[in-house]
Amino acid sequence: MKMNSRFLKACHREPVDVTPVWFMRQAGRYMAEYRAIREKYSLIEICHHPEIAAEVTLQPVRALGVDAAILFADILLPAIPLGVGLEFSKGEGPVLQNPIRTMEDVKNLRPVNPEVDLGYVMDAIRILRGELKDIPLIGFCGAPFTVASYMIEGGSSREFLKTKTMMYSDPQTWHALMEKLSVVLSDYLVAQIRAGAQTVQVFDSWVGALNPQDYQEFVLPYSQKILQDAKKENVPVIHFGTNTTTLLPLMKQAGGDVLGLDWRIPLDDGWKLLGDDVAVQGNLDPTLLFAPLPEIKKRVHDILDRANGKLGHIFNLGHGILQHTPVDTVKAVVDMVHEYRVDK
Repeated sequence: MKMNSRFLKACHREPVDVTPVWFMRQAGRYMAEYRAIREKYSLIEICHHPEIAAEVTLQPVRALGVDAAILFADILLPAIPLGVGLEFSKGEGPVLQNPIRTMEDVKNLRPVNPEVDLGYVMDAIRILRGELKDIPLIGFCGAPFTVASYMIEGGSSREFLKTKTMMYSDPQTWHALMEKLSVVLSDYLVAQIRAGAQTVQVFDSWVGALNPQDYQEFVLPYSQKILQDAKKENVPVIHFGTNTTTLLPLMKQAGGDVLGLDWRIPLDDGWKLLGDDVAVQGNLDPTLLFAPLPEIKKRVHDILDRANGKLGHIFNLGHGILQHTPVDTVKAVVDMVHEYRVDK
């Protein structure tokens, strides 16, 4: 039975009554309800308790009136069964205790069965499908480049020096790692769909660190595998990256029914680069949610004017909601989007 959801319709470039809207990181630390849970549980503990992960996923759906829920999880969860080790240090972000630096490290990565090793994620999805009723659920994974960069750097990075050094100096090890990750991440995403996710998003958050030539050689085949495998499961697939203006045509080639646009390119220019045969998602700068409401409304309307009622626009930020964002402002943006009408 096909759900009558404006979000799913927009993913398929079908007519909608109003533009659908959801936000990356819509569940999380800007919400008081989430902070109360975090006082009792770490991020990884929340993920490992399906009923708590489901509750956190539902919080913004109740509070904001968004058109889709995104599963509360972390793109690095597969690093745990792979044997790389994962912890979140206070204020520092993710730390991977056993970073990947050599071919031997790649060979030592353990096989992953997502239904068993990441079964708590599937359990959260099953709980949510029972709770969400008419709101579709988005599952997700990290793209191979972004997950690899964390695993090689041992955490977050600005320059991606170790990652790029491996790509350029030891391409054999790089391709072996990407091959392995693309299989694990593809299996993980497909398992989420089979557990009940009605859409999936592939997050390539750091791929904007690359130029088009390097993307084509070192990344495209591996992202393509994940996106194509997910597509075979007959759900819409969203392909997202930041700082990707020069990469958009190649990202489209890699795949995805919906391409994410960040705020660095005007929405209509980005859509022109991609062509009318894909939907687009975006693209308000997350920092604008700290601006006065009249300024926010002007920017929201500018994005919607640029979409001009064309089929296949999903309103979102260009990246995730920032930590101290006022919840009332996020709710106001949802209302602005839903109340907007194209003047014909």
